[in-house]
Amino acid sequence: MRKVVSAAEAVSKIQDGDTVAWPTAGLIGFAEHIAAALEQRFLESGAPRNLTIAHGSGCGDGRTHRGMDHLGHEGLVKRLVCGHTGHAQKMAGLIRDNKIEAYMLPQGVLVQLWRQIAGRKPGAITKIGMGTFVDPRLGGGKSSPQTSEDLVKLIEIEGEEWLLYRSFPIKVAVIRGTVADENGNLSMDKEALFLEALPLAQAARNCGGIVIAQVESLAKAGTLHPKRIKVPGILVDYIVVADPANHMQTAVTQFNPALSGDLKVPLGQLPVMPLSERKIIARRAAMELAPDTVINLGIGAPDGVASVAAEEGVMDMLTLTTELGTIGGMPAGGLDFGSAYNAEAIIEHQSQFDFYDGGGLDATFLGAAQIDRQGNVNVSKFGPRFVGPGGFINISQTAKTVVFCGTLSVGAELAVEQGQLRILKEGHTPKFVEQVDQITFSGSVSQQNGQRVVYVTERAVFVIEDGELTLTEIAPGLDLEADVMSAMAFRPRIAVELRPMNAGIFQPVWGELSALLTSRVKN
Repeated sequence: MRKVVSAAEAVSKIQDGDTVAWPTAGLIGFAEHIAAALEQRFLESGAPRNLTIAHGSGCGDGRTHRGMDHLGHEGLVKRLVCGHTGHAQKMAGLIRDNKIEAYMLPQGVLVQLWRQIAGRKPGAITKIGMGTFVDPRLGGGKSSPQTSEDLVKLIEIEGEEWLLYRSFPIKVAVIRGTVADENGNLSMDKEALFLEALPLAQAARNCGGIVIAQVESLAKAGTLHPKRIKVPGILVDYIVVADPANHMQTAVTQFNPALSGDLKVPLGQLPVMPLSERKIIARRAAMELAPDTVINLGIGAPDGVASVAAEEGVMDMLTLTTELGTIGGMPAGGLDFGSAYNAEAIIEHQSQFDFYDGGGLDATFLGAAQIDRQGNVNVSKFGPRFVGPGGFINISQTAKTVVFCGTLSVGAELAVEQGQLRILKEGHTPKFVEQVDQITFSGSVSQQNGQRVVYVTERAVFVIEDGELTLTEIAPGLDLEADVMSAMAFRPRIAVELRPMNAGIFQPVWGELSALLTSRVKN
């Protein structure tokens, strides 16, 4: 069979009602050229209709209508099963307006589920999600009023409770690589990540479906080294050579060899963060690091920890990772998030979550949109808008230490003057609320699991003690009542020995992190 086809010909194979699954991380590894062709076909012909769309990570850039927003049309999609939709505004709008069925499920569970589907197994069995909004006792991840079918089930194995995320047939896998030969063998040399292209291709094939692969270029059959092949040609039905504009390495980078492991760049040349509340949070969070540990960094405020670690010269004392599969080096921030500079290794997405879920992470640094008095955290729902958890649930439930990073309130104006923090204008929305809109992290489950949990803001630091959020540190120069309590919707427990936050983190130059880390030994 001739495998090399146009994008229009490839998407013509997608039928009404098909389940179409995509590997993606923002726009890393996403087959943009094929998504655009599918959108064009629908707008011109009204077909295909009523698709189920599945993807593990978020897909889009939040600024343009690339990524999953190509498919954000009423009638094109009937159901969305994904980990995150915060960067796909049109698709999120369909959920908000109750135009489609939607399930927001843990990213790590979804990418492991593809393997279970490939192996014709009933689903993914795990404890990930217990006590959160994906627990069937708390909603089962259903994210629009018309969503009714249960995809998550509580089961018991040898007297112990587990969650079963049920398998469903995948009829089309749309994957991506760098080069394909004429037989469909796929390499990923210039890609920033491998993601879950292989298990998705296996799942589609074993469900009797098809696999469409987008590539940058085509090679003669049999000329690629077998060890470079990440998806074998026996799984690939159609190959589409993309326009370069639709085959970027990340959402904002056409190609950077440092993100694909082809070049090592001096990390000292990376920009230094200016002194601000974001840097104060990152510095205080970095004080929770320990040498010879494996770390995960979330997007937003937490990725500042990597910048601080590089500035303080301690990168070689840590192994920073991302859930997408990078190990070592320095995770990239912004719209390059998910990739890494100078990675020591890049493994497949689902394999990284095997390591994470089993307790391989010593610590993780994550954002937090809402926190309540029980230490529960919400990052997945904002009023009527469902965003989804991404990898947050997997990571936060299994790391030995969890450090949440973020400002005390939204929209505050602050200044750092002479080593002290000053509140110029209070924020318009408190982040510490009486009850979170949705439980993405359960404080009680965390305590049962014996995790150390720290909540770091620019003004104060909290921990969970006896099931209650407890204030342990306050920034120098602040008044407890006027500057901290007044910005919270509830009054937390106050530690008997309330300490000032480290004064050095409020100075233009800090320089204490290396000595702090060398004084510690990994437990």
